[in-house]
Amino acid sequence: MYLNYYKEILGYNDIPDFLNKYLKSSLLTRLKDVGYFCGMDYASSDVYQFREYISRYDHSLTVALLIYKLTRNKLYTIAGLLHDIATPCFSHVIDYMNEDYEIQESTEEYTEKIIQSDVYLNKCLEEDNILVWDVINFKKYSIVDNKRPYLCADRLDGIILTGIGWTKNITKKDIFSIVSDLSIYQNENNELEIGFKSKEVALKVVEVNNIINKYCHSKEDNYMMMLLANTTKYAIDKHYIIYDDLYKYNEKEIFELFKKIKDKKFQDLFKKFKYIKKEDIEIVKIPNIKERIIKPLINGIRM
Repeated sequence: MYLNYYKEILGYNDIPDFLNKYLKSSLLTRLKDVGYFCGMDYASSDVYQFREYISRYDHSLTVALLIYKLTRNKLYTIAGLLHDIATPCFSHVIDYMNEDYEIQESTEEYTEKIIQSDVYLNKCLEEDNILVWDVINFKKYSIVDNKRPYLCADRLDGIILTGIGWTKNITKKDIFSIVSDLSIYQNENNELEIGFKSKEVALKVVEVNNIINKYCHSKEDNYMMMLLANTTKYAIDKHYIIYDDLYKYNEKEIFELFKKIKDKKFQDLFKKFKYIKKEDIEIVKIPNIKERIIKPLINGIRM
């Protein structure tokens, strides 16, 4: 599996002790059953054919391992591990439901509440002399998160995982080359930023990213993201589920709940999501969908 190979390169077989204890948090283990591809693992197989299942837990872990490999910084690593802690079932589909198409960060407003509520997690942070606000406000660490077109661990890891699982335009050789070529530079804003030592590897990552951007702007993906967003909104509006259920249950459990809803209009939406043929997909107009553009550093110089 490509994902396991990627984890091994990042040091999965030698996870530092300080990180291991966080992996036992129920907040993180919940993410094992929240797919990285926004619930589309359960969508029509005529539209999506993923190479392998990748979860938000996988993404959280690989972001943390990537940061630790490059920086050996405990605070950055833990902030990276927890950056997706507020992700609900269906991930960015819920941002679509909230009409947050461009930034796709509407669910992050729950980060503070979720982290503050976890006694075990707060105990771990206290043991490491890390203030809870230092991980809640993870965006202040440019290595963890940064605005486009700059590169950060979250963005780079997302490109690699999407290339592995969805667009399938990353090979094991590419994964090794990318991780081996990374370095930390100070960018034009005096921020720390992940960049590349060689132009060849940087161009490969840009190429993979550009194809991902096309996939995310495709007629098929727009339609399916909006379809699941509308299906979920209908279920919430009709009180078949509540918003908090997107955190209480995992995606498989939510879909099991959906199957049991006795409402013809809802079931029509749900069955369309499950079984629609690619030729039946219509164009839907969505304003200002996120543009996934990157301009990475090569030896400290912006492309």
